[in-house]
Order: sequence, then structure tokens, then C-alpha cells
Amino acid sequence: MDRIIMPSDLKGEIQAPPSKSMTQRAIAASLLSGGESIILNPSACDDSLAAISIASALGATVVSEPGQLRITGSGGIKENQLNCGESGLAIRMFSPVAALYDSEIVITGTGSLTKRPMSMVEDALKQLGVGCKSSDGLLPLWIKGPLKGGSCRIDGSLSSQLLTGLLMALPVAVNDSEVIVENLKSRPYIDMTLQVLERFGIRINKTDYSRFSIPGSQIYQPQKFEVEGDWSGGAFLLVAGAINGEITVKGLRPDSRQSDKAILDVLDRAGARTTIMENSVSVKKSELKPFYFDATESPDLFPPLVALAAYCRGISTIKGVSRLIHKESNRSATLVNEFLKMNVKIETQDDDMIITGGKITGAEVCSHGDHRIAMAAAVAALASSSRVIIRDSGCVAKSYPEFFKDLRDLGAMVYE
Repeated sequence: MDRIIMPSDLKGEIQAPPSKSMTQRAIAASLLSGGESIILNPSACDDSLAAISIASALGATVVSEPGQLRITGSGGIKENQLNCGESGLAIRMFSPVAALYDSEIVITGTGSLTKRPMSMVEDALKQLGVGCKSSDGLLPLWIKGPLKGGSCRIDGSLSSQLLTGLLMALPVAVNDSEVIVENLKSRPYIDMTLQVLERFGIRINKTDYSRFSIPGSQIYQPQKFEVEGDWSGGAFLLVAGAINGEITVKGLRPDSRQSDKAILDVLDRAGARTTIMENSVSVKKSELKPFYFDATESPDLFPPLVALAAYCRGISTIKGVSRLIHKESNRSATLVNEFLKMNVKIETQDDDMIITGGKITGAEVCSHGDHRIAMAAAVAALASSSRVIIRDSGCVAKSYPEFFKDLRDLGAMVYE
């Protein structure tokens, strides 16, 4: 679906979308629990729906009700083929979970996920004695458990998602385990994983994010778990307010362990006028100045930060380009090419992205099927010289299905 975004002033209050990352982790923990768990404020994006489908296939009973999910875990496996959609977290988190079962399970995906490397999953599970085979390093994955515990060494430089999966699955294995991690990135996501595990009664011992000791034969305890507002999606709204609005985003907790809470630091560096409250953040249109930010630990912030930098008077630098290759698109190249159409000059040098702020012009851009590119282009359009047409904008359903509706509710002129 294509959409047209007209230059628009935003005003009002909006609820942040639920965190899909936390929703997916809570679904996995509920699957592994021996009773009924209730997940409040769950995300209903495509990635979360994929996690629900996988949990159901692996034996959970899932009942979706307004504002909550009821999940009864520990049932017998129902299907031997799991489809992760385009969710990178689902494939890397549920592969170790699927390895707990004494059955051969095939894990597939769609779209960009079919091009993402899976050798790290294959290698880790083989180290743990699980039968695992990929298709020349890509999907599908064939997995044959049961996972009984043990030790493995993984590279955390590309993603922390496999570590999340191992931390979810290994406590249920019969034997104790140890995971040694080299060069771990996105540590806040591991903090989120440990937070969810602790809530469900699971103990993990860590040493400097490089060594994780996991007692085996643990039992997940069913919980009533409330999902936080999503700082990843909320970041786009906050940047939109700083560019051309006066808005309040509710449901964002300043004490959250989500890595993308770092958007507050960047807005401050850029001179945006923000007010932080217990469960919300307000931001007003501001005279923006260039900034430097290291996004290595929060690579999902790159797209909204590029939109922000486009309106800063001067040259902004964002570090962490190496984290953008294996996303829904080659996100670095896509940002460079699509924002150039809107008269924004972006260069990459080594691990830095350098953005020269200026006057944003109307254009026709393409999301390349990347939800965060579509949202970044829409935010950038709000103070452009004329309309911006976004091709394939429907991809926002992957993480934030209500994004364009929320923009409209704040006063944006959005046409389909």
C-alpha cells in the first residue's frame, strides 16, 4: 500500500504502541510455563502474531481477548513446521526453544528473513548436542532435540537475539549450562530478557555479559505480565513532535530497560524541548542542533535519528552502521538512497553515518519492505516543502500497525 504524507503540524496525546520485543519474550516464557499466564497490553503487530502462531504450534493454548492474551503452556507439540514470518527475534529465540522437543522441527520464514544468516543458530545448537541443519547458512532450519544442556560459545557482535533464545530454553534443559559470549552488542535487550525470565521465576547468573551460567531443570512459573510501551515505536512519535508538533506520548516508562529509551538522550543533545514524566514524554517543536550519538547498542534508532538529523542545522554523526546490514533491508544503503530523494545528504565512513541537515523536499520514496524506513520517511515528511509519497508503506504492520492512524489522530494529513 502507498501513502501520501503532507506537511502537517502535530498536536495532542497518543498512547505508545506496546513493545513487540517484550511481547514476544513474554509469549515464549508463557509457552514454557506449566499453567495459565496472562499478558496484558500485548503487541498485535505481525512479529507478535508470528510468536503466537509458533507458541500454539509448540503446544500452547492461546486465547486472544481485548487488551490481553491468555496462554496455557506445556502442552504437547501440535505442528512440526514453524513459520516465523519476517521476525528475526522469533527465528533466533524459538530455535533453541524448539530444540527442547524430542521431535524433528522445521523452521521457516518469509521475505527478508530468508536472506538473513542462520549459521550462528546452527553452530550453537550443534555445540549443545542438538541436531541442526540449515540450507547453506540460510532458512529453513531443521532441528532435532532434545536439548539437554551443556556449554557453547557464540558471537554476539551481529545480534543478541540468539543469546535470548538460549537463555529462554536452557533453564528447562535437564543439565546445567554455560554460554560464553564474545563481543556482545545490544546489551539492553539481554537486560530485558533477564527481566522477563526473573518475573517467570527463572535464575540466570551472568559475569560481565560474557559468561552466563544457567542451572538446569528449572520450572517456569505462570505470571500476569504487563507489556511496556515500546520505545522503538515511540521514538518516531517523539522525533515527529520535535520536528513539527507539540505532543505527549503516553505509556513510555523512563525506568525501562529498553535500549531505545536512549532517544531521550539524543533529543536532549539536539536541543529538543522535552518534558519527562512517570509514564509519558512530551516534546515540542524546537530549533534543532546537530548531534553525535553511538547507536551500536540501539541500532533500531537509526531511522528516526536520520529523520531528526535531517532537520538539524549542521552535520550530525551516528555511529554503529555495521549493525544495519542484516535488517529488513540493507538499512544503511536504504537510508542513504531514500533520504537523498528528499534532499538529505547522507554519507557513511567506516562505522559512522554522517547526515547534513537542510531543507527537506517532497519526493517519492520506497520503504523496500522495511517498516522503520517507512516510518522514518513519514516523520521526515511532516515539515517538508511538499508531499512525500511512500511506496509499500503497509510494511509498518511488522512492528507498529497503527502508526499511520496515530499520526492522523495527532493531526497529520495522511492519504491512501
